[in-house]
Amino acid sequence: MSGPVRYGLYLPPFGPFGDPVVLVDLAVRAEAAGWDGVFLWDHVVYEGMPVADPWTTLAAIAHATRRLRLGPMVTPLPRRRPWIVARQAATVSRLSGGRLILGAGLGSDESGDFSRFGEAASPRDRSALLTEGLEVMRALWSGRPYRHPGGCYQVDLAESAPEPYGIPVWMASSANAPRVIRRAAACDGMFPNPGGRALTPEEVTQTVAALRRAGLPADRPFDVAVAGNASPAWAEPVTVDLAALAAAGMTWWMESLIHFDPLDLSLRIVDAGPPR
Repeated sequence: MSGPVRYGLYLPPFGPFGDPVVLVDLAVRAEAAGWDGVFLWDHVVYEGMPVADPWTTLAAIAHATRRLRLGPMVTPLPRRRPWIVARQAATVSRLSGGRLILGAGLGSDESGDFSRFGEAASPRDRSALLTEGLEVMRALWSGRPYRHPGGCYQVDLAESAPEPYGIPVWMASSANAPRVIRRAAACDGMFPNPGGRALTPEEVTQTVAALRRAGLPADRPFDVAVAGNASPAWAEPVTVDLAALAAAGMTWWMESLIHFDPLDLSLRIVDAGPPR
């Protein structure tokens, strides 16, 4: 958790962002304005709004940009087949030359993404699916022979070519429960996202300390992403202390664009560049 902070845009692919053409244009503008990444929520339905599929859109963004990091933030692995996600992620990673970051998590049912389709919605069921799904994805990327007679998935893989690029996985969570921290410590980053507010520097410090106690080595590269609003292009005064967050261990600031804001306001935030 060292080095300069990177700056990403974090937004839902629905509402005014539900048109994939708009999202690709936004990503091109973000790269030109100096942002380091563009990351998309992953939803199936949302209050009757148009919704763009994140993986198809990310493939288009990968082809249209050259430097931006990109990825789903986050893909709810329990409602997706992990072997399909693994192939989608590997494809976007190769299209982008290794720029993909895969955010993964339990997901929520706030818009009915689970319950409207009869998917397992209880946190216990989703936790089991997430744990096994992460293992299956990594096995597919590695190319090693793999057998998994698990409680959720049964997988039998022969040896194959490994993926040419490493695919970092960030674990997302709305709370720092011990199981979540242990799962995150085995990943490449964490996106603690309590929703509705940015983490405080003290909370980032506590998260980093918990990750260390869970076994994260001090010398292993690891990202901590924090979402919120810090751009001076917003009408409201900026109150986030980015320097204190960075000192506490933040490595990515995720400027949050929301579907109920006018599109032209969001594009002004993009064109203003990161709040360095």
